[in-house]
Amino acid sequence: MATKGQIGVTTENIFPVIKQFLYSDHEIFLRELVANAVDATQKMKALASCGDFKGELGELKVGIELDEKKKTLKIVDSGIGMTEEEVDKYINQIAFSSAGEFLEKYKDQMSNIIGHFGLGFYSAFMVAKKVTIETLSWKDGAKAVKWSCDGSPEFEMTSSKKADRGTVITLFLDDESAEEFGTKGRISQLLGKYCKFMPVPVVFGKKTEWKDGKSVETDEDNVINNTDPIWTKAPSELKDEDYLNFYKALYPMEEEPMFWIHLNVDYPFNLTGVLYFPKIKERMAIDKNKIQLFCNQMFVTEHVDNIVPDFLTLLHGVIDSPDIPLNVSRSYLQSDANVKKISTYITKKVADRLEEISRDQREQFEQKWDNIKLFIEYGMLSDEKFCERALQFALLKNTDGKYFSLEDYRKAIEPNQTDKDKKVIYLYATNVDEQYGFIEAAKNQGYDVLLMDCELDSHFVNLLEQKLKDSGFARVDSDSADNLIKKEDKVKPEMSEDDKKALDELFKTALPEGNEYQIQAENLGEKSAPVLITQSEFMRRWREMSAMGGGMNFYGQMPVSYDVKVNMENPVIARIWADRENTKDLLRQVVDLALLSNGMLKGKALADFIARSESYL
Repeated sequence: MATKGQIGVTTENIFPVIKQFLYSDHEIFLRELVANAVDATQKMKALASCGDFKGELGELKVGIELDEKKKTLKIVDSGIGMTEEEVDKYINQIAFSSAGEFLEKYKDQMSNIIGHFGLGFYSAFMVAKKVTIETLSWKDGAKAVKWSCDGSPEFEMTSSKKADRGTVITLFLDDESAEEFGTKGRISQLLGKYCKFMPVPVVFGKKTEWKDGKSVETDEDNVINNTDPIWTKAPSELKDEDYLNFYKALYPMEEEPMFWIHLNVDYPFNLTGVLYFPKIKERMAIDKNKIQLFCNQMFVTEHVDNIVPDFLTLLHGVIDSPDIPLNVSRSYLQSDANVKKISTYITKKVADRLEEISRDQREQFEQKWDNIKLFIEYGMLSDEKFCERALQFALLKNTDGKYFSLEDYRKAIEPNQTDKDKKVIYLYATNVDEQYGFIEAAKNQGYDVLLMDCELDSHFVNLLEQKLKDSGFARVDSDSADNLIKKEDKVKPEMSEDDKKALDELFKTALPEGNEYQIQAENLGEKSAPVLITQSEFMRRWREMSAMGGGMNFYGQMPVSYDVKVNMENPVIARIWADRENTKDLLRQVVDLALLSNGMLKGKALADFIARSESYL
């Protein structure tokens, strides 16, 4: 006898609301239905393993059947099935305390509502004008039941002729959904996205082979998923080849990763996964959404911002945890204590692995350093706990291509690069070719020069100045070589205020417009350059940080300012200063030389300099 009734909600708007609120994510209906079928199958396995079920399990799999002509989609399983009472409890009585209150609360939020309220099955109505369930419970004496609903609160439940255990859900696709989801290609795409690692075989049709010039079906099931991915195994069971093959399967267009971390913890939360360090081709063109989040091998999302610290989103790989709380449709993460614990654990594991490689495989670590430097600097700048760990394994590279730990480098430079205030000064360049002359001048003083060519280095040197005791950083072109590390106070030339003003006006006539210049008379020695143009270490660094989004907009908006140091001890400057009216070409020549050494001489000014130089030959 047929039973008719109304689904247990307090409003008749529930189905339109499901469609409206979930429209932006309506493809998840298939994931939810397959996940329910997998759950039912897993429960059947559990019943058999504990002895509650003693019959034949048969072939445990989930089948997906599409009829493009009839516009129907079936999800078939041989799991535990449901009795009539269970259908009434789990399908007819939606876990809703008050649909009216719910609608009022969420009316302004276009986000998913399914899953959080136990409505996974009802996602079917996002795409179907009618849904039927035929099910037979595993329990002795159970009778098969058929349930149907056309998207209104009314349902009908009758007896069924279904003879085998399990459940068949049939979706009668509406016209719009049939156009989007009613093709084999589209269903294959969704299964590949959401179900490729589910723990029960998911079958969609038969495998095909090329025969007599055409593709024909075989008798072999087309199993679309790998039920035993590497993150479910112990690291001791795996070889490097296994990790690399899995990476290629996930990212077929990517280069091989540099190394990886296998996550496996069962207390105080459950978490498994494999994270890979990718090779970064273009350091500022990084795709950060390459970690896939799974929940019991069911794909959830590639947006794991709330689970892992921001700097770890540069990694690739997989995280699987049933303990990550998901709200509606399992697609958006909620913040709670478990998530914070998981984030802390992943950060620790990454630091452990990096420290292990730096200690046990130092040569390989140095070879990989240029590629992972951005990642580590980003982590040190954004995560205090990671920073404290990374100070032990972070490397510095000098302009000769040699690598040092922070401790070893300080020991190496401390005797010669300590200033008059007992502060160790780290000299660095950002471009070896462009700053070659400055680097060589520093080396001639017996100094070593680091290469800091990463986009984050203007921030990073600030961080190191805070973390390294009694230290300072100076870019190699920020001053004259013998003034980069002040060993003693320099005696400035004695000049009257009128002479200082005259010097200022004289040199500004030879400098290009558009920038600000601070003209300074200095005693740099007879053999030093006549004019040295530098940028203040402080101002240049803060401008670079502003350009990188460091929040220093005040500095970023200020005009570029240069220090123009006039070496009053140089014979050429002495000649110019003594005969200012008749040495204007010579003045421009020495200024242009200083501009040229900074890469600031371009266009017509450069052409004029070349012509002027040729006239001296």
